[in-house]
Amino acid sequence: MSTRVLVFAKAPEAGRVKTRLIPVLGAQGAADLARRLLHHAVAEALAARLGPVELCASPALDDAAWRGTAVPSAVVRSDQGEGDLGERMARAAQRALQTDDAVLLIGTDCLALDAPRLRSAAQQLALHGATLHPAHDGGYVLLGLTRFDATLFNGIAWSTATVAATTRARFATIGWPLHEGETLHDLDEPVDLAHLPEDFSPEHRLTRRST
Repeated sequence: MSTRVLVFAKAPEAGRVKTRLIPVLGAQGAADLARRLLHHAVAEALAARLGPVELCASPALDDAAWRGTAVPSAVVRSDQGEGDLGERMARAAQRALQTDDAVLLIGTDCLALDAPRLRSAAQQLALHGATLHPAHDGGYVLLGLTRFDATLFNGIAWSTATVAATTRARFATIGWPLHEGETLHDLDEPVDLAHLPEDFSPEHRLTRRST
């Protein structure tokens, strides 16, 4: 089964990414962390060897904001386009499912989404048809689908603590089986820096200890 991994990411531009971490890391430090997280997410997606890996970028990758951020040549590139997060994910998922058997939608904020966990999610997709990894903040860090329904993306209060619960309810409404994986941490708030591995970045480790 060919499973396309869609990696949603903003350009790691100082002052425009990881803004909730700027008071702790500074604008450039937050951008540097965003770039490191992006590289990690792409590398793990490629290492999983599930199918094509596609970077869904905002803004488009030819924008100056992406200057200095290397993207492996093996990665398919696309533009997220306009609309809220749900509209952008829906377009990408629907497009991917026209050519691939399944799709995993991920961001770049969850270090726990390594290659083995991505492979496990793909295996659950083969068994159940849909899979979800919730986040501790009430959102989710991974959504996997083998078919498309727009109601999974429309009218959801993104970036709130209700996202995962609303998505579960949508699956129940449309009557699709859903496998739910373990709840994982992402990196959005200063408190989340405690979940950075000790060897991930010496600079961020020192900053974390000083807070």
